[in-house]
Amino acid sequence: MSDLHKALADIGRIRVQLAAGTMFRGFGPAVIALSGVMALAAAAAQSAGALPDDAPMPFLLVWIVVAIASGALIGIEMRARTLRQHSGLADVMLLNAVEHFLPFGAVGAVIAAIIMRNAPELAWLLPGLWQLLVGLGLFAATRFLPRTVMLAAAWYLIAGAVVLTLTSSTRGLDPWSMGLPFGVGQLILAVILRNAEGEADAEDE
Repeated sequence: MSDLHKALADIGRIRVQLAAGTMFRGFGPAVIALSGVMALAAAAAQSAGALPDDAPMPFLLVWIVVAIASGALIGIEMRARTLRQHSGLADVMLLNAVEHFLPFGAVGAVIAAIIMRNAPELAWLLPGLWQLLVGLGLFAATRFLPRTVMLAAAWYLIAGAVVLTLTSSTRGLDPWSMGLPFGVGQLILAVILRNAEGEADAEDE
């Protein structure tokens, strides 16, 4: 029985090693682009007065809803695409991706909860901080995503720094400080993933 356990453990390690060296193809470019369009639409709606933007909590609730909706769509497609694209390695590949991005999302949620509970007047920091976290997550993800993802990561890091710099003078919440960086960033990411997908398909033929 010990030999069987050892063999199963060895197989598990081999699968993990294979997954670590395989480009993850679970992110669908179309849904990533849709999440960018949703961010731009939310910013436009807030700017037009169709959605609340006059107080920190209502403002942020809009973006939390957008983030949850986008995450749900991406997650549903990610699972389906991973099963289709990676077959036997699907569970390991999916777990690796979730384990990678989950800490960044959790940190963003914790920071938001602390600020909104104890210092809501600092809510203007959140858009820039969230963008910096997304940029860091994408930079770290280049080990299992196309290297060109660094372009999207750089966009988020630069956007986050610019947003923090601009909002530090007004200490206000501007819908476009959320919508523009995330909208453009997700569209850039979608183009990168689509190009990488086309190149991979060409190599497979």
